[in-house]
Amino acid sequence: MIRKQLSTFATPDGGSPRAGRIEPGPGQESVWDYPRPPRLEPVNDRIRVIVGDQAIADTTRAFRVLETSHPPAYYLPPDDIRTDLLSPARGQSFCEFKGMAEYWSLDLDGRSIQRVAWSYPDPTPSFRQIKDYRAFYASRVDECWVGDERVQPQEGDFYGGWITSRIVGPFKGGPGTMGW
Repeated sequence: MIRKQLSTFATPDGGSPRAGRIEPGPGQESVWDYPRPPRLEPVNDRIRVIVGDQAIADTTRAFRVLETSHPPAYYLPPDDIRTDLLSPARGQSFCEFKGMAEYWSLDLDGRSIQRVAWSYPDPTPSFRQIKDYRAFYASRVDECWVGDERVQPQEGDFYGGWITSRIVGPFKGGPGTMGW
């Protein structure tokens, strides 16, 4: 099923990104083995989001969304987020799998970060568990952590995935990958 699906993707030069797939090592996952439509799963690791010297979010009750070619996006429960620092941001977007997203900006000690996070106030039935959970863009905060590992942001800032040593690509999101 995945092979058939991946064969529909092509790089700008006409090649398949699957041809550049990195074989996962022990303890790793390939984003090319993630499903489409995406899957929601609970995370056992401690997840943290840091701005300045403050933890904006700290939880062991997160979920991650796994979708073919994307690093996981992590969704954190509002009870474990400094929601007093967040305010609604302008704009919305639509995900065919999760529904209509709304955005959040953060204000902390005179620092304002626009559209730092997003959430789904009325997600589709498959994603009900992340209703009102927030997903943060790793590129817009100072640090994001999965367990004891600092996250690298997904290139391109469109999908908001978090890259750790546990996953391998190539990853969608950078220049030239929107048509994959």
